[in-house]
Amino acid sequence: MKSLTDSYELSNGVKIPCVGFGTWQTPDGEVAVSSVKAAIAAGYRHIDTAQGYGNEESVGKAIKESGVKREEIFVTSKLTNSEHGYEKTLAAFEGTMKKLGLEYLDLFLIHWPNPKAFRSNWKEANAGTWKAFEELYKAGRIRAIGISNFHQRHIEPLLETATVAPQVNQIRLCPGDTQDEVVEYCRKQHILLEAYSPLGVGKIFEIPQMRELAGKYGRSIARICIRWSLQMGFLPLPKSVTPERIRENTQVFDFELSPEDVKLIAGLKGCVGYSKDPDTTEF
Repeated sequence: MKSLTDSYELSNGVKIPCVGFGTWQTPDGEVAVSSVKAAIAAGYRHIDTAQGYGNEESVGKAIKESGVKREEIFVTSKLTNSEHGYEKTLAAFEGTMKKLGLEYLDLFLIHWPNPKAFRSNWKEANAGTWKAFEELYKAGRIRAIGISNFHQRHIEPLLETATVAPQVNQIRLCPGDTQDEVVEYCRKQHILLEAYSPLGVGKIFEIPQMRELAGKYGRSIARICIRWSLQMGFLPLPKSVTPERIRENTQVFDFELSPEDVKLIAGLKGCVGYSKDPDTTEF
């Protein structure tokens, strides 16, 4: 990977830019509009949002106002937890498209496999949702379909009724939280791993080993984390609302971490906590 516009190729042949701009916890309105526009101006061509983030409208506005052609920007959204099932999914997708103001979506994900509201019948609900995803995909409304926060125990039941396998699994992947079993399984299934919270929700800046590496490479801890994610074969989704940091987070292609340091970062077990168990979340 040599630049932000370099891409991974999904199992269906669709190309996805190798670093995405995350918008989780970015408030709707001017903050979201200005940060997404700043990201596009800095060179990002991959923007990640979700129904649950409540900022799709602002993301769509920023894309429109950026002056960059729609087909040059890869846009992802995710189905919110309350809308699982065939009919609800179709309706929710139309809501997303209206808010984003787009003719098509590049990637649509099931945000969580086992929401609280569907805990007694999550497999059936996911199967219905996936049927809707496949219809939208085959109709050309979505270029790629996938999942988020799914483990092997969630993916296998989905594959029992699927006619199109998920092309992406977006999970929390950051220093010390590498979810090795999920990663290994997804790679065997040719499912690309996207890494949300690649900076460990800010806690990473307090870790002594990361400060040492920043000194060693003459790069910020954030850039070290994003570079590490790429060298692990993940697709990182860094998030910021500060123009200077947004730009800085793109500068990850002019250096390389040694294999030993990649291993060291992966081995900082629990340094920024661990991902939630999707079967016990309270949402």
